[in-house]
Amino acid sequence: MSDPPINLGVVPWRAYAFGMTIEQPPAAAIPLLDRRTLFRGGLLGAGLAAMPKAAASATLSGFGYGVASGEPSADSVLLWTRFQADRETALRWEVATDAGFSKVAAGGEIVARPDHDWCVKPVAQGLAADSWYYFRFVAPDGQVSQTGRTRTLPMGPKDSFRLAVVGCSNIGFGYFNAYAHIAEADDTDLVLHTGDYIYEYGRDIYPTKQQELAVRMTGIDSEIVALADYRARYAQYRSDPDLQRLHQLFPMLHVPDDHESANDSYAAGAENHQPQTEGPWAARKRAAVRANREWMPVSDEPWAAYEIGDLATLFRLETRLEARTKPFDLADIIRPAGQDPEKILAALKAFESGDWRDPARTLMGGVQESWLADGMASSRKAGKVWQVLLQQTIMSNLKTSPDLANGMNEALPEFIKARIRAGVLTATAGLPFNMDAWDGYPAARERLLTSAQEADANLIVLAGDSHNGWASELDNMGAAAGVEFAGHSVTSPGAEGYITWIKPKDFAAQSVAANSQLKWADTGQRGYMSVKLTPTRATSEYRFLAGIRARSTALAGTQRISSEAGSHKLDIG
Repeated sequence: MSDPPINLGVVPWRAYAFGMTIEQPPAAAIPLLDRRTLFRGGLLGAGLAAMPKAAASATLSGFGYGVASGEPSADSVLLWTRFQADRETALRWEVATDAGFSKVAAGGEIVARPDHDWCVKPVAQGLAADSWYYFRFVAPDGQVSQTGRTRTLPMGPKDSFRLAVVGCSNIGFGYFNAYAHIAEADDTDLVLHTGDYIYEYGRDIYPTKQQELAVRMTGIDSEIVALADYRARYAQYRSDPDLQRLHQLFPMLHVPDDHESANDSYAAGAENHQPQTEGPWAARKRAAVRANREWMPVSDEPWAAYEIGDLATLFRLETRLEARTKPFDLADIIRPAGQDPEKILAALKAFESGDWRDPARTLMGGVQESWLADGMASSRKAGKVWQVLLQQTIMSNLKTSPDLANGMNEALPEFIKARIRAGVLTATAGLPFNMDAWDGYPAARERLLTSAQEADANLIVLAGDSHNGWASELDNMGAAAGVEFAGHSVTSPGAEGYITWIKPKDFAAQSVAANSQLKWADTGQRGYMSVKLTPTRATSEYRFLAGIRARSTALAGTQRISSEAGSHKLDIG
């Protein structure tokens, strides 16, 4: 997401030219009393009260960063912990069907080494499908990690499966109350993180001094560039007790967006990377990817597919660092036209009919595009109901509302007002506003949606990045192609922070009115999506936290939006 610094105490412009740049796990698997009481007040909760209230300024020794799991299949799951000592240490890991570890289902040894920043990621295999498990790590000196909880994916018929979808969690803006609510609600089978798990900025950039919650900024000073910097930033985020608890209780799939490396990143560079002072982009990219794969419960494969019984195939995509073409910057198109609206409009129209449509531009690259097309077709042939994309940026076409400029007051700087007016002109020229999303790569989007149509897929696109909530009916060349649930952020501010002359509800209504694919929007709240898949319907419940400036799991409200299988339509409850 574009987040360049504009010291106005509001969300920066380029990101938001448009206005942006309970069910339980099966009782047979884990008894209700065993799960609830142990994780809230007993064994699984042990150690949480002793965790730091703010990010640590020094590296935590031993098992100080908790445990995590991810990359589940029907018979395996990847486990994670970090154990820092004064020398390489062989850790024993155990996976059991009970919290007392009397029935161990898998185990082994793995060595924590400094060249991997003391992080280990064993894969437990030979597990039963559709089952909850407990896991832990034990050091030779008797130190024992937190007890984690994880689960395998189902095989065959499955009545329902629950996903918690989160993204855009800038620690400086507030508390991770969305993570805490997921743990408290405890109605999730798998957490999906759409990216911006960390942010790369230094102090007083994003957030600014006026925006930051100072107690949350411990350990943040300079922008992260080198491997040691990225490792330290992950350590700073992973010191948060709510993030540790989320990883402790649920497996996670994670797709990095841009801020895991640098703002508006692509294969050959990033908006927030200056080679003259920060060195070669290739070196920074390698450092960012390495730290991510060390500190996160993820595989080393940039993309992958996961089978959720006969319900769905979930495709984890890579759209940032492997193949993405440099995003367009509309300022480069507008600047030569000066301040003349007619010249600006003419330049935008020429761009719309020319470079913008270049079929060579890509987010995924040809290899991944073919893999996804084949995967969706195979999923449907195998009888899977849903084809779900876990990826970073909004796929729906979104244009600026023509009413956006109405009501701007004189207190706004003139250059901000000029950019708002230019944003309206982009829509007049037939252009969307955010060139860093799929809107900046229309030919690539058309290829993906065409492959979904040819596969007869029940396509569900999950997205983050924008900090606001959107629900859309996707179409391609005039025909229905799927639905998109785009989630609001955990903490990073949305449109309410800078479109101050329009009430969030009114701005959301303007946005829906201006865009045929967009059916619902929320542009003023933080939280997450709880997505439930069944054989006949997919439902996203948007959950809005009451606030993020103090620790609380109170909800301000919810919004349920669903789609019947085969309809490619949304029902807004």
